[in-house]
Amino acid sequence: MRDLGLPPAALCYACRARGMDLVYLIVLVSPLIFVHELGHFLFAKAFGVKVITFSLGFGPKILRIRGRETEYCIGLIPLGGYVRMLEATKNDIVLPEDRKRTFESLALYKRILVVLAGPVMNLVFPVLLYFSVYVSSGPFLPPTVGVVLPGHAAEGKLLPGDRIMAINSEEVGTFDEIKRIIHDSPGKPLRFKVFRDNKHTEVEVTAEETLERRELDMVERYGTVGIGPSAPAAVIGVPEPGSPAHRAGLRTFDVVTHVAGKPVRRYMDLEVALNETSEQTVPITYMRPITVPDALGGLADMAVYEAGVVALTPDPNGTDVLSKTGIETADLYAAYVPEDSYLHKAGLRPGDKIVRLDGEPVPAWSSFRERVLAQPNQPHRIEYLSARDGRTASGTFQMRREDFTDEHGQTFARYVLRVKHWTPYSPEDRVEHPRPIQYAFSKAVDETVKVARFTVVAMVRLVQGRISFKSLSGPITIYEVAGQERRKGTDYFIWVMAFLSINLGLINLLPIPVLDGGHLFFFALEGIMRRPVPLRVREVAHIFGMAVLLLLLAVAFKNDVEKRWDVIAGHVKELVG
Repeated sequence: MRDLGLPPAALCYACRARGMDLVYLIVLVSPLIFVHELGHFLFAKAFGVKVITFSLGFGPKILRIRGRETEYCIGLIPLGGYVRMLEATKNDIVLPEDRKRTFESLALYKRILVVLAGPVMNLVFPVLLYFSVYVSSGPFLPPTVGVVLPGHAAEGKLLPGDRIMAINSEEVGTFDEIKRIIHDSPGKPLRFKVFRDNKHTEVEVTAEETLERRELDMVERYGTVGIGPSAPAAVIGVPEPGSPAHRAGLRTFDVVTHVAGKPVRRYMDLEVALNETSEQTVPITYMRPITVPDALGGLADMAVYEAGVVALTPDPNGTDVLSKTGIETADLYAAYVPEDSYLHKAGLRPGDKIVRLDGEPVPAWSSFRERVLAQPNQPHRIEYLSARDGRTASGTFQMRREDFTDEHGQTFARYVLRVKHWTPYSPEDRVEHPRPIQYAFSKAVDETVKVARFTVVAMVRLVQGRISFKSLSGPITIYEVAGQERRKGTDYFIWVMAFLSINLGLINLLPIPVLDGGHLFFFALEGIMRRPVPLRVREVAHIFGMAVLLLLLAVAFKNDVEKRWDVIAGHVKELVG
């Protein structure tokens, strides 16, 4: 046997894997072609047109089934399909009884519907695919407010721990529904019915209008009120070296688990437990994250928890948790400050607490982030409480603009805040959705519209020259994606199928002869001229359209090969030895 450089078992396994990828490519593409051609077929039949052939795939037929008047076929090449209708212009033999069953005999609007049905089916099919994914999703986060961000519309109106029962009389059972309603209501007043302190109350909050720039220079307008679904865990900050907490041995980023034997999960639970303590010493159980140097050979940043217990003696003269114990939330404490970052050069180090920005107090990390990103081109003065000596220090920094190139070849600039804090959230008990069918259908429609909008914008950007033609992908990419997604699981595979179906439907609507959009263009001209476009003109246009499609396919294939040349060359070497 010829030496191929691989053990026979490994070679067989690789061949089987590639063979399965090919099978999954067929499974991925065939349903999309089927629903497309089914749309043409059903509308043609509904309008009385005689359908001669319904074929999935091109090339030699590997399966033929003869119906009463239609031949159903499966071709060897599963990358397309067609529905052949009776047409006098194609030199079909038209019997006298079939003269009114030709495609040309249909009224113009019926011909438009027959042609339009294919792409529309490709746009409807993803709704069913997404629905099948969303209907099995869950359980969900409950409709409980975990955190209220300072400086936003909900501040002082909604409180952590509030359970939202309804918004504008629409009942909600999950936090996902709350986000959806707020997202769709920018600038609108929202009346929240909440359960608080064992009683129902109503508060009105006007959703803020937020604009966000997305990929391809798309701008999304949506509403926010400044609430989050999960409460911060009991991670503490210890700002003063001489405080009771510091003397007891507690440090910033310790996670408190028990106070006087009573378990705590959230920081708000910790505050309640500490407020309930008397002036006597209480035991505090905690877990401390300890950094593991060179974890996994330097491939990862990792920390492990070290458990401990301390005896905390509160200050009897204190009036709140901070003054009594020296403990506060760790929200404003920097946990990660890269050494090459502008904030590191300004003097900020891990464990330091951010106090002021440009002379104004900073109430929360979210406020710090929003203020900096709102004025990225300006220098900022930051004041912070040093973890080394407990003194207030300051420095000046200015964000750097970093250039990125996305997968579509479009270059854009973005400001990145390279400092991070560490505020893990306490896990909430999940709930089932009260209306799973309605939820799944609405999410499926929203996702279909979102992907369709993205695809249309991408096409426009391609025509404008703002996206490189190198971003076009062809059959090799689809083959590769089919294999990757099937290994991730069924939901991922369905997601890709839905995405490709939307792309197929929209591409077929392009006014290129040979595509459905080209036929619709000729029908539009026919409606304007009050007569069909001459056959010779349509034939020449179809030749031109086919040339355009072949050119685009060649470019896509070239891009596929260039992106994977090393892999392809490796496979060739395996085969030839």
